[in-house]
Amino acid sequence: MIAPQQVIERALACASVDDTIVIVTDSSDATLRWAGNSMTTNGIATSRRWEVISIVREADTSRVGTVSRVGTVSRVGTVSSTSVDPDDIEAVVRASEAAARSAQPADDAMPLLHDDPVGAASGQDGWDRGAQHTSIDVFGTLATELNVGFDGDDTLYGFAQHTVDNVWLGTSTGLRRTFTQPTGSVEINGKRSGASAWVGAGTTDFQDVSVETMLAELSTRLGWARNTIELPAGRYETVLPPSAVADLMIYLMWTMEGRGAQEGRTALSRAGGTRVGEKLTDLPLTLYSDPRAVGLEYAPFVVAGSSSDSVSVFDNGLDIERVDWVRDGSVAALSYPRAAAQKFGAPVAVPGNNLVMTGGTDTRLDEMVAATERGLLLTTLWYIREVDPTSLLLTGLTRDGVYLIEDGRITGAVNNFRFNESPIDLLRRVTEAGTTEATLPREWKDWFTRTAMPPLRIPDFHMSSVSAAQ
Repeated sequence: MIAPQQVIERALACASVDDTIVIVTDSSDATLRWAGNSMTTNGIATSRRWEVISIVREADTSRVGTVSRVGTVSRVGTVSSTSVDPDDIEAVVRASEAAARSAQPADDAMPLLHDDPVGAASGQDGWDRGAQHTSIDVFGTLATELNVGFDGDDTLYGFAQHTVDNVWLGTSTGLRRTFTQPTGSVEINGKRSGASAWVGAGTTDFQDVSVETMLAELSTRLGWARNTIELPAGRYETVLPPSAVADLMIYLMWTMEGRGAQEGRTALSRAGGTRVGEKLTDLPLTLYSDPRAVGLEYAPFVVAGSSSDSVSVFDNGLDIERVDWVRDGSVAALSYPRAAAQKFGAPVAVPGNNLVMTGGTDTRLDEMVAATERGLLLTTLWYIREVDPTSLLLTGLTRDGVYLIEDGRITGAVNNFRFNESPIDLLRRVTEAGTTEATLPREWKDWFTRTAMPPLRIPDFHMSSVSAAQ
């Protein structure tokens, strides 16, 4: 296996089209599984993914056609490969160039970025650094604490994963960027007498994960389920813990695309424009992404193998700054690649790989429960799907613990529900937000782990029907 930097330089050297982008990702992945209070599998895997993105530009005005508003015609073709044979590099480049020549004109065409001599987003440890790796040893303390839990009364199932992604990005315009991204998570499901509960945590190195604390929380929730209560569908005052809030707010951020909003296709559209500036709540809530948020860092530059309404291959290497999607309760930004930003006269904004909500009080989740006369504590959501993009109405199921609160105490576990809610409407109706804490989303964990959210109080969360889900 040749070095990633060599893959990039060789691919760029044999390119024959106007512009070329090469992305190499070397990954190292460690996993640990357990079931029925016994370790079942563990393993380490390493992989390389590299992509060649070729761009053919035609400046001849006779060939501009329907894309004359851009000024040039650009076609983009992408070929990915897991091969590490140096002899395959030219073949992949040629395949990518052939795909570009036969592709439809790209509507997000822009000049590629050029090398910044200051290297503001050059990444960690310089371009010539080697790849970092994980190992099974990262689970040492976690495995020891789990083994103690296996001797308890609850039956435990779960999964832990640690991935280190090393990314190198190079372009024919001289841009060179690199970044190492460690991502870890642990999920534990506990069962007792037919009841089930879930806890999870995100991490970069597992040094900040206390399995003992997670198991104690599981035991508490399973204890609440000694008493079971049947409730009908309806609207209930509901306390959402940070994990459930993260699952809903992630979906909101994913849909905050400027182009879709400008064209009237999303819940962020309004007549003649977008909802940027619209007040959603009187609470001073701010929802933002920041590649430099402590403990939640991600690559501070764009890495895109394909284009969408949110990101563009033409923006590869672009510096990413903090974006406030909601600021002090009002919609503050939508995502725009450079081409869309230019078209609509909006600031460039890149969707983040983390999400943080602030602006709540110092109130903890248990204190919010204690202040509830009658309502529900909804611990986790799953199978979330979009029902109506124009209102961002989502549906999904509760799972692994919905609990009845009466006079500030948990009095038992209730049946599961299907819910119908819009994250935008939830922000309009929220009456209380607690203290922000790092959390792991349950539904979107496989795609998005870096979040920090407060618990929220919703006075009338819509449980649309009773569910048989366990």
